[in-house]
Amino acid sequence: MNRKFVSKSNRILRKILNSKENLDILQDFIETFLEIKIQQIKLNPYLENKSKNLPAEENFGIADVRIKMQNKEELNIGIQFIDGYYAQNKMLLYYAQIHANQLEYEDNRRIVKTKTINLLDFHYLKSNNYYNKIVIPSKTENEIELYVIELPKFHLSQYQKITKQEAWMTYLCGNSAEGIEIVLKKFDKIKKLDDLLETYWKNEVME
Repeated sequence: MNRKFVSKSNRILRKILNSKENLDILQDFIETFLEIKIQQIKLNPYLENKSKNLPAEENFGIADVRIKMQNKEELNIGIQFIDGYYAQNKMLLYYAQIHANQLEYEDNRRIVKTKTINLLDFHYLKSNNYYNKIVIPSKTENEIELYVIELPKFHLSQYQKITKQEAWMTYLCGNSAEGIEIVLKKFDKIKKLDDLLETYWKNEVME
């Protein structure tokens, strides 16, 4: 994992990315991994409002957003890092939180399908692929969709023709100085995130 995420990665990225000014980074990330085009994206305040009251072991989640795609379909999207403990429980609990929070808003929004993107810094699934989609049937019309990204399974040796998904993975993994240098030159949203992280760590005060 990129060294800039190691300490309380969900907390750090939640503080950095949960602002209107940085929604473009979240949009780029979501479009890349869900392979969709977003017309509108809006932060849900649930994570930030709840984070102060959650115990440390339940305080996970980077972002919770409501998106409208170009085909007008709306989705609820959550993104989180997961450590090596109780991964399955954390994926399902996080999904339940993100999906159920739609009931807490007072803007008459309708309940829509939820998808979560789960970033893991360890091997978890039997598949050799670093990126997998898990679909769990539901009694409601919306089946559960969990996207699992296992950072240690990603390997890339040639960076000159790097795709955007490979660029995000290279940056998230953080194990190639050459790769990161190329990524930061070619992909402006990842460069913006890197600059924000640099600023965060320069201003961070040890407690």
